[in-house]
Amino acid sequence: QLQLEESGGGLVQPGGSLRLSCAYSGFTLDYYGIGWFRQAPGKEREGVSCMRSSDGTIYYANSVKGRFTISRDNAKNTVYLQMNNLKPEDTGVYFCVADYSPTVQAMCVTTPHWRLSWGQGTQVTVSS
Repeated sequence: QLQLEESGGGLVQPGGSLRLSCAYSGFTLDYYGIGWFRQAPGKEREGVSCMRSSDGTIYYANSVKGRFTISRDNAKNTVYLQMNNLKPEDTGVYFCVADYSPTVQAMCVTTPHWRLSWGQGTQVTVSS
């Protein structure tokens, strides 16, 4: 059974940093992509970053390029999202997702959300 569990959210001032963690089980990154979505208040969920170990590709939304970094620790079955220079518009619930989409762009941008597997989410609030 595929499971995803996020942690690491919290309250941070603008310009600060947070690292989110996603512990996964029930599948292998050899065949699945994994990534992060977020949902701001009153807005739809959007793909922030997705990665596929099978081909080494990574996708970042334009709004987070240069500030966020996705990485993995295979030994710990954990994926991370390092978020630097956080802005108030980064506020939202961050979800870990997994899927076997053919590309990272497909997973983060075009795959219907009902097809993705979701964690329960972790709240990130950027405010002074």
